Amino acid sequence: MKQQVEVKELKEGKYVLVDDEPCVIKGITKSKPGKHGSAKARIEVIGLFDSQKRSIISSVSAKTYVPIVERKTAQVLSISGDIAQLMDMEDYSTFELTIPEQFKDRVIEGGDITYLTSMGKMKIDLR
Repeated sequence: MKQQVEVKELKEGKYVLVDDEPCVIKGITKSKPGKHGSAKARIEVIGLFDSQKRSIISSVSAKTYVPIVERKTAQVLSISGDIAQLMDMEDYSTFELTIPEQFKDRVIEGGDITYLTSMGKMKIDLR
């Protein structure tokens, strides 16, 4: 799911859609309006699921899309290599996610973890 907002409403640390990929905003620089044009914004982002750096330049009055990113809790049912089988704590659905390298020592069977879901994609995010 996504919603539409104006570029001038975006803030660092929030999310924006770039090339249909949910991204975290790392920096925004805005220029002053010129004699024959409107103010522009340069937005530096990092992909939430693919970790790629991207940047977009747009008019501050232009519309853009913001993804709906949900943070959910799941219980770790089992671990096989770098794949964790998880059960969502709200609807009790089970699914598998790859354990990121930096979280391998913190994901244990029977423990609870948090994960992010947006635009049909999911990833483990222990903060």
